[in-house]
Amino acid sequence: MSKHVHAHAEACTDPHHHVDSAEAFVRAVERACSERGLRLTPIRLRVLQLIADAGKPVKAYDLLDMVRQSKGAGADAPPTVYRALDFLMANGFVHKLESVNAFVACHHPNSAAHSVPFLICDQCHSAVELEDREVVDQLEARAKAMGFKPQAQTLEVHGLCARCAEG
Repeated sequence: MSKHVHAHAEACTDPHHHVDSAEAFVRAVERACSERGLRLTPIRLRVLQLIADAGKPVKAYDLLDMVRQSKGAGADAPPTVYRALDFLMANGFVHKLESVNAFVACHHPNSAAHSVPFLICDQCHSAVELEDREVVDQLEARAKAMGFKPQAQTLEVHGLCARCAEG
């Protein structure tokens, strides 16, 4: 498997398919920000690193606690953590899993903002970003056929991952 973040033609079905490590993910986001003229402030970078290091969905309150414990950027100002999350979501670097109210790193931070289904394990709490353009397109087409004008999609499938289902 390549250690580079790259454009892809196939659906993402492996949580480590595009970014192999937290460090590589952060570097990819830094490059994307530079290319897009976005400002990755110290608090945005810190929140991004915490989400990347977690390797699984992280709740906002847990992020706040981690930022406070680190005594770095944003430690004394909780609203800055929420603003950092807003920036990271708006630019497609993290996704919010609505059903568990948690944030997870995007597996391909160099791509444009996108809708993706997630497979969420209810036992180990892992979340796999299952990029499948066909699923997203079908949902949008069905909604439009019913006269609905979709603005955003959040599809989260809960169950057991392969590892937990075996054990």
